[in-house]
Amino acid sequence: MKNKILALTFTGLLLASCGTKKISANDLAVNTPIETSLDLVNINNDRVPVTIDPGRFTVDQVTYRLPKVVQGTYAVSDFGKYVDDIKAYDYDGNEMPVKNVDTNTWTISNAKELDKITYLVNDTFDVEEVGGIGHETPFSPSGTNIEDKNFVLNLHGFIGYFDALKTNQYKVDITSPSTFVRSSALHEVGTKTSEDGKTTTASYTADKYFEITDNPLMYGDLDVETFQVGDIKIVLSVYSPSKAHSAKSLKETVYKMMKAQKAFLGDINSTPRYDIFLYLSEGKEDSPKGFGALEHHSSTVVVFADAMPAEALAESMIDVVSHEFFHIVTPLSVHSEDVQYFDYANPTFSKHLWMYEGVTEYFATLFQVHEGLVDEAEFYSDIMEKINYSKQMDDTMSFTLMSENVIKEPYKSQYLNVYQKGALIGMCIDITMREESNGQRGILSLMKELSNKYGKNKPFEDDKLFDEIVSMTYPSLGAFFDSHVQGDIPINYSEYFDKVGLEIRKGKVEGNYIIMNGAPILSGDPAKGVIFFTDMVSDNSFWVENGAKPNDIIKSVGGKALTFQNANDILQEIYMWKPGQDVDVVLVRDGEEIQIKTKATKSFVTGEGLVEKADATPAQKELREAWLKG
Repeated sequence: MKNKILALTFTGLLLASCGTKKISANDLAVNTPIETSLDLVNINNDRVPVTIDPGRFTVDQVTYRLPKVVQGTYAVSDFGKYVDDIKAYDYDGNEMPVKNVDTNTWTISNAKELDKITYLVNDTFDVEEVGGIGHETPFSPSGTNIEDKNFVLNLHGFIGYFDALKTNQYKVDITSPSTFVRSSALHEVGTKTSEDGKTTTASYTADKYFEITDNPLMYGDLDVETFQVGDIKIVLSVYSPSKAHSAKSLKETVYKMMKAQKAFLGDINSTPRYDIFLYLSEGKEDSPKGFGALEHHSSTVVVFADAMPAEALAESMIDVVSHEFFHIVTPLSVHSEDVQYFDYANPTFSKHLWMYEGVTEYFATLFQVHEGLVDEAEFYSDIMEKINYSKQMDDTMSFTLMSENVIKEPYKSQYLNVYQKGALIGMCIDITMREESNGQRGILSLMKELSNKYGKNKPFEDDKLFDEIVSMTYPSLGAFFDSHVQGDIPINYSEYFDKVGLEIRKGKVEGNYIIMNGAPILSGDPAKGVIFFTDMVSDNSFWVENGAKPNDIIKSVGGKALTFQNANDILQEIYMWKPGQDVDVVLVRDGEEIQIKTKATKSFVTGEGLVEKADATPAQKELREAWLKG
């Protein structure tokens, strides 16, 4: 999973200034496909009717569940709370009692007579709280959408499972208006159109419940482009309510990105097909606000703002979607038993988020300089940004302890550090391996070796991974893991930069329009509903040159009023400003409006930058070249 940390940083700022009973397979019709249907035509008060036909049971009681947690999210979603009016029927059509055990669980007695279950499902987008991750509603890319022109069908939000039947096949029928475009990562086996031609029912199959959760769909007024990147078929599906963006307009960006990713990965096994579902949010009160993406084995669901300029959206797609695609390495090909045997009701978590999310994020940063999509200076800037962000988190918390306890405090609030310090951990391992091997081995080669040893169907033992890596590589990594990953000692990054002839130097560095040294230069007053500049604005060259001062309230940006409801969208826009872009901002100071109407120029701040040492030795330069281009 990858979220836009910027939006979540502002959200926090603004809002804050067991095991199941085992049932013998012989007691159930385990080979019977579970037939499910979703009706996207007869929507009931913004709720989708769902029918579950499990086949005939031979036991007296069965338990039906929707997931509490889904893979890749590391947060409680409780999809059962979006279910209304659940009913069970026997083979004579009579209603049967259903007991609601907890938010996500229902039991049905006299199950030998159970014919089907029906219920209505609300979407999560409509009720999503600002911020997504860490709140009570699912992170947008793992959520669901129900509206006239678009349906985001993360099926774990609609279809559940019976405790002992998670390995049963599923048949999924989805009925929709015939005018809808449909795009699916799930295997389609046929379609049927109604006699009047108004509706179409598409049928899909899944070999087990995991495939239900792993293959999203999108229906509605979509724009779809299909193209090849080497031997991978890419299907890009885009919903833009304003039509400002399209699959066609993003096709070249995605093509170049994935071509570079394949070149970077080399001979690591890849999927023959990859689906990208992009939902662009209108920024309304009931629109999704958790921007980012959620990985699946061969697809990803992405949510961004529809108001983003084309260049900013393209940049965000490279940043976020590349991260999701690199998940084909880990945890999809290299993962622990917690991932392989995931329990949707009572999950346990691996201690290796440094690898699942951190190394994945590191690859998403490194491949861009490796393949020439960015230059070294921009790469160094990205690394420094991660260092600065990580310093806003608890730098003395054991990463493995945080990972194992990620859905509860005080660890949950530190989750975002997997994209910052987690990536930096990957960087330090990479540099160490390059040094130990005279530039011949790095973390990518390590992940290839682990992928060859394990693969998607063979998990590693969680407690043995560090020892395995050390045995495959060098003792120095054991000391690093003991001190900085399992241990609580902060990393001295300068030690690693020195190996490759770099240094952190203080001075004037190119900055951002609203982030300085990993912290926002804005704050908010929830009682008054206003967002204003802090004292930090006085050290930002762009705002100083245009007369902004501490405590100035930002009233509007580009003619749009800045509110707590649309803050994620608008602040994201400001974050993505480029030099030369038109800027129209209205501030309020002591009750008077002040308009800033200009062109964006580069912004400089006082801070730390990562730069090449003037006296770097040939050996340091050679190691740097192996690190960045090897």
